[in-house]
Amino acid sequence: MDSRAVVPGAQAIARAASLLRLVTASGDRGITVSELARQADLTRPTTHRLLTALRHEGLVDQDEKTGAWMPGPELFLMGNVAAARYDITEIARDIVRSLSVRTEESAFLSVRRGDETVCLVNEEGSFPIRSFVLHEGVRFPLGVASAGLAILAFQPSHDVDAYFERHPELEQRWGAAHSEQRLRRRLRETTERGYSLNPGLIVEGSYGIGAAVFTREGHPQWALSLNGVEFRFGPDRLPELGRTLLAHAHQLTSRIASVRR
Repeated sequence: MDSRAVVPGAQAIARAASLLRLVTASGDRGITVSELARQADLTRPTTHRLLTALRHEGLVDQDEKTGAWMPGPELFLMGNVAAARYDITEIARDIVRSLSVRTEESAFLSVRRGDETVCLVNEEGSFPIRSFVLHEGVRFPLGVASAGLAILAFQPSHDVDAYFERHPELEQRWGAAHSEQRLRRRLRETTERGYSLNPGLIVEGSYGIGAAVFTREGHPQWALSLNGVEFRFGPDRLPELGRTLLAHAHQLTSRIASVRR
């Protein structure tokens, strides 16, 4: 039974949390109430009512000129407090930068948050043609983008089974390439290769590879990834990119283990 059905007010909290995630993912651009309602699968009046309540608490704000909704000041304060426990961006930033410099591709650090990954750090590559699929704050379900595929691949098998049970909608939402059967095959390939490959499955021509980063206890909690245009990820270059990515992921895993004792 869904716990939200028996906990009073849980549905409203879940809806508000969903809106907060969507607003946060929009970054400085902000997002309209219509788009929020569509993405959250809520009516516009319900969306506006929840946003008004969140604004009253300082969790969201609204641009007076455009009407777009953006993260509020209380989120900044809460984030600073939570960062002391969860944030690794400061110890990872130079590694992400090194990865981008070494490969000339855009490099990213993402973190697992529930059944999603969230991009935390983005370092643009020097190659003049870029792919703009990923940027800070963007969320993807596990198994969809290369970072989430790498994290999911190194989960215990029973956790992978449970994930697919919770998310039968992946194929319908993300296309036939994200059926359970095809995703499981990519998970096996990821564990065999050591890093994941997303060959233009989100945006045609935009390739990504990802490598899991582990906690001191050995749990895949983060991922480093590279993203770029298709011809930069061909068979002549992909093994070298993979080795460089894995080396940086291992370096970050070792650093996390040494810092968090």
